[in-house]
Amino acid sequence: MRVPPTLWRVIAIARFLFLGGCATVPVEQTGVLSSYQKLETSDGILTHARIAVDKATVLADPTVRIMPTRFSQAAFNAGLSDAQRRMLANAVDRALCTGLSDRFHIVPLDQPADLRVHAVITYVGLTDEKVAAASKVAGIGVSIAESAFLPPLIRVPAPRIPFGLGGLAIEAEATSRKGQQEAAMVWARGADALTSKPKVSTVGDAYDLAKSFGDDFSKLLVKGASPFKKIPSLPSLNAITAALGGPPKETVCESFGRGPGVIGLVGDSIGLPPEWIDKGPPANPNGP
Repeated sequence: MRVPPTLWRVIAIARFLFLGGCATVPVEQTGVLSSYQKLETSDGILTHARIAVDKATVLADPTVRIMPTRFSQAAFNAGLSDAQRRMLANAVDRALCTGLSDRFHIVPLDQPADLRVHAVITYVGLTDEKVAAASKVAGIGVSIAESAFLPPLIRVPAPRIPFGLGGLAIEAEATSRKGQQEAAMVWARGADALTSKPKVSTVGDAYDLAKSFGDDFSKLLVKGASPFKKIPSLPSLNAITAALGGPPKETVCESFGRGPGVIGLVGDSIGLPPEWIDKGPPANPNGP
């Protein structure tokens, strides 16, 4: 009996799932947080995390101040350029500002707030640009072939080549006005061959994962509970607007610049480096 081509594709994807088409990222406590005592393991499907949260206190806090994301020494020396590091750190800050805006009022750096949020990038796994380019070319070829021979409902996305995948690890916490830790997260995730879109840039996967981290840590504070122990919810109107490059809900978030929006979505589809399309923060955020 001849096996249909589509079934072979499904079998191939299953092999990727079970044989590990995913970059390995270390889950380590690097000492950048004020405390690790209350952290508990709370992994997601693709994410490894350890979290702690004082739910009652966090839910009673109305304001947040976002400190600039920093790099540990190891992450700083991972091989990114200065421009890529600035873009990656800003992507984390922007994602945090967007996610936290769902419930909190975000205040400027020079004003007090109930919570002080800061994140430290502790690991950056570089994307192999050549392999990413090959994956994108192969994926386009498969898409063209499928569009010619298969109905839309039975087309299966082409997986990436499971080599040269990037990754990201971040440690973050939210502290009170008195400096007491109210929430913390040690977060690590690698790009995978099934859901991660290849970009021809060494920072491509880390850049995308920065948004995932921002979403996860924001949900920890907005809901006061692990974002990995429940069915994923639909994105808020605020998140959708930000994804399309629209104005942020909180004015302070303009200091991180707006996301690439539709241009970014097009860039993702053809594998453009994020440094080509992410304009970053405005040159003069306080200007007219």
